[in-house]
Amino acid sequence: MPELLEIVTPERKVFSGEVENVYLPGTEGELGALPGHAPLVTGVSPGELRYTVDGKVEELAVGSGFAEVTQEKITILADLAVTDSEIDEKKVEEAMKRAEESLASIDSSDNAEEVAAIQASISKSMAQLNLKRKRRRV
Repeated sequence: MPELLEIVTPERKVFSGEVENVYLPGTEGELGALPGHAPLVTGVSPGELRYTVDGKVEELAVGSGFAEVTQEKITILADLAVTDSEIDEKKVEEAMKRAEESLASIDSSDNAEEVAAIQASISKSMAQLNLKRKRRRV
C-alpha cells in the first residue's frame, strides 16, 4: 500500500508521487516512515533522504526543515533538496571552504546568529558532499 510523498523547497516542488517508504534525517536521528505511520511533525536536519518508488531507492541531499507524517501522506518542507546529479562537488567544496574561513574569522560571542547561519551552511554542504561521494563509490 503506497503513500504519497511531497518534497518542497522554496524554489520548487522536488518530488510528488507514491512511494513505498521514506527515510529522512530527523533532528533526533534517522526516521523511517511506512504507509499507516502514526501522525507526527518533526524537524529535518541536513543529511540524506531516501525513498523507494517501484522497488528503486532514490536519494536526495536535504537541508533543514520540517516533515509532517500522516497515515496517507508525508510532506517535507526543506531549504534544500537536490539529487546527486544536481550537485557540483567542486562548487560545494569551495562554498564550504569559504564558510569555514568565515567561521574561523568571527567572534562567536558577538555574532551568535551569524555563527549559526554559517554552521547551517556547512551542514548543508556536508550533506551534499556525502551524497555525491557515496554515489561515486556505488
